[in-house]
Amino acid sequence: MTGMVVVGTVVSALGIRGGGSSSGGSDGGPKYRITVPQTLAGGEYKLAKDISQQARSAVPSDGAGAHNIKAVGGQYSSGTKSLVMLGLYGVIDDPETAVDHTIRGMTRDGKTEVAVTEKEFTPSGGGDALTCGVDERTEMGQKVTLTFCVWADSSTSGNVAETDASELSKDPYSVDLQEFADKADKIRSEVRKPVG
Repeated sequence: MTGMVVVGTVVSALGIRGGGSSSGGSDGGPKYRITVPQTLAGGEYKLAKDISQQARSAVPSDGAGAHNIKAVGGQYSSGTKSLVMLGLYGVIDDPETAVDHTIRGMTRDGKTEVAVTEKEFTPSGGGDALTCGVDERTEMGQKVTLTFCVWADSSTSGNVAETDASELSKDPYSVDLQEFADKADKIRSEVRKPVG
């Protein structure tokens, strides 16, 4: 069940809304695309289900601030942990707004609320910052702790979220967000591939 909880929350969060048009962005085309590999985080997580079809149906290809968008995603598992990776690629005019929309979208369903407010983390090994936090979703009376990290650049946006069935209602403040940011950064490097 937890895997589907994560998928539902994350897919509803896909950060690009239809309507509005802006012609801007780099028309040089995308520099990166997002892939759905068989494993993530150096083999720690194995692909349980490709959810790209579900992601595509939730995301318009053109919205406010994004153009020619393609969505992909995968549901992964590692022991009791369930992780969902969703990615968008195309032209993203304002990466900061894309991150913000994604995070706000995760609490739009009425069942999910912010437990630990998101903040930016720089991966321990250096590199581009990710925005990470913890949400709590109530599913059939059970609180589920959902740890997430989001990133965006001019051609990709990604969202990684994890639950652990052995600690469904783990204290959100006990989550080591720097550690999760490091893991999400590793995943970003595995799924983000240069175009061409």
